[in-house]
Amino acid sequence: MVHPALFYADDQTYLAGTVPFLREGLEAGEPVMMAAPPTKLDLVRQALGPVAAEVGLHDMTLAGRNPGRIIAGVLRAFVDEHAHAGRVRIIGEPIWAGRSPQQYAAAVQHEALINVALADRPATVLCPYDTTALAPAVIADARRTHPVVVERDTTTTSERYADPTDVAQWFSGPLAEPTEIGETLVFSAPDGPRIVRHAVAEHALRAGVDEDRVADLCLAAYEVAVNTVVHTGRPGLLALWTRESGSASGWEAAEPAAVVCEVQDSGWIADPLVGRHPCGPADGRGYGLRLAHQLCDLVQVHSDPSLGTTVRMTMHRDEP
Repeated sequence: MVHPALFYADDQTYLAGTVPFLREGLEAGEPVMMAAPPTKLDLVRQALGPVAAEVGLHDMTLAGRNPGRIIAGVLRAFVDEHAHAGRVRIIGEPIWAGRSPQQYAAAVQHEALINVALADRPATVLCPYDTTALAPAVIADARRTHPVVVERDTTTTSERYADPTDVAQWFSGPLAEPTEIGETLVFSAPDGPRIVRHAVAEHALRAGVDEDRVADLCLAAYEVAVNTVVHTGRPGLLALWTRESGSASGWEAAEPAAVVCEVQDSGWIADPLVGRHPCGPADGRGYGLRLAHQLCDLVQVHSDPSLGTTVRMTMHRDEP
């Protein structure tokens, strides 16, 4: 895999870095896909003209609202679909002005872990970064998560590129303690997961979350609680709280009002890609966490061999 970051300062440099990349792929007969915010998709679609119909275009604000979905649901899905075609070419823009701080941390993890998830795949994944709208620290992080940087038509090796699993682990936590007052309960086998599901439903409904989204959060929490009782054989701790919306700061958006469900246990998850594999119910590689990523607006996982594992699942009170 080749994984460059594209630094751009305006629409002109964005198009100069993305459109030729896509056209070269099409001319070479490579499957081509782009996942980015809608404004960027519109720019590129107009610049490509009729051949835009040959590019798979995806709204990253939907497909990647939870950054933990992107590797399995967007990148690997496309790579695996075209496994017979040889090399594929992808533009993925998971970080933009307007991400919340928690979403940003998850997106940096995602960018680091692309290097692990697609290491042996014949793919080129170009990731644009807006140097005008994003903070300098974001651009510095991009240099840590991308082996190659493209800037002002020049391609260079990133001297700041760091070990992907180390970067992902650093951005995973430990998770900040909540400032809101919530409720907790200890659960264990055999009835623990059912009790967790019931407690989450009651709390989320009281908080005014839509019933369909309550059902999604309950299923995610149930699956994570099942992991606790099955894989640790010891009790787990459920914490629930309702978070009010915060304040925007700089390029980042405010954290939206949400219900947060957290499961802590004594287990350790060694696989940095857990929950990001394109697995099914019969697969042993973290299907419960994969489902949680699909159902929730954000999932944060911090696992330490001496401290155990914390899985924090967030569901916005209003559907984005």
